[in-house]
Amino acid sequence: MLTYSAMSPQRPTLLIPFCLAATWLIWGSTYLAIKFALLSFSPYVLSGSRYLCAGGLLLAWLKWRGVAWPSWGQVGNASLVGLLMLTIGNGLTCVAEKTLDSGATALLVATTPLLTVVMSQLIGSQAKPLEWCGIGLGLLGVLLMNLDTGLAREPLDVGLMAIACIAWAIASVLIPRLNLPEGSMSPAIQMLAGGLVSLLLALLGGERFPSAPKPEAIAALAYLIVFGSIVAYSAFVWLLRHARPALASSGSYVNPMVALFLGWLLAGEAISWPLMAGMGIILLGVALIGLATRTKA
Repeated sequence: MLTYSAMSPQRPTLLIPFCLAATWLIWGSTYLAIKFALLSFSPYVLSGSRYLCAGGLLLAWLKWRGVAWPSWGQVGNASLVGLLMLTIGNGLTCVAEKTLDSGATALLVATTPLLTVVMSQLIGSQAKPLEWCGIGLGLLGVLLMNLDTGLAREPLDVGLMAIACIAWAIASVLIPRLNLPEGSMSPAIQMLAGGLVSLLLALLGGERFPSAPKPEAIAALAYLIVFGSIVAYSAFVWLLRHARPALASSGSYVNPMVALFLGWLLAGEAISWPLMAGMGIILLGVALIGLATRTKA
């Protein structure tokens, strides 16, 4: 994890490419890691274990450094974000990946910035014409993706991914408007709350920990805890403080391509022309929204 004190002016600049690599490559690879972890772990057991362990480790590190405990109001707000992003967003992603390819799942998640603009519009923010063009392109990209035979066979899982993306978009709109804990304490509480509720849902849904999980599933879960939920998120938080927002969020463009490539290379997932065409159009739409946001700023 990264600390922010005692840094020379040159050091943050040198760290930017390493943090970008973490958010691009690690987050892009988590979709395939989820696929491997699901070989032994059920969806909400996987999601809950991942975030409860990651949140506990991050909180222990913060308390060791002497970070003060936030107010209960801040804890409640962070828990709400964790419920939306992690319990609903990531939990349903794990459910959908039981049948969907990891690359296709990542492409569906790439529509989240488009949905975020729509949610902002509903609560009073005025979208620019360029943002509406981006939304239109994103919808066209999703329609093209649904020509892929794998997605067409699983309409329920595509619907679950739509709910997951909507929940993540709602949380993204709420975060600037909520009184959240400072620094890394906020993601720590988000992960703890999201993990606890996910494990409760797993228990109520009849999910149980596997008695003899496969070694590759254990390795994938460990990778998701350490790298996907602690390292990459810490790098993202650091980028938000030391780089332009458009650069910090550039993973939205790169993650789907990384996920598609790794799924093809390591899991033998097919890459059809509807997925490739949809990816290009969706990423163009996200780029237009990013350009409009930067112009607005």
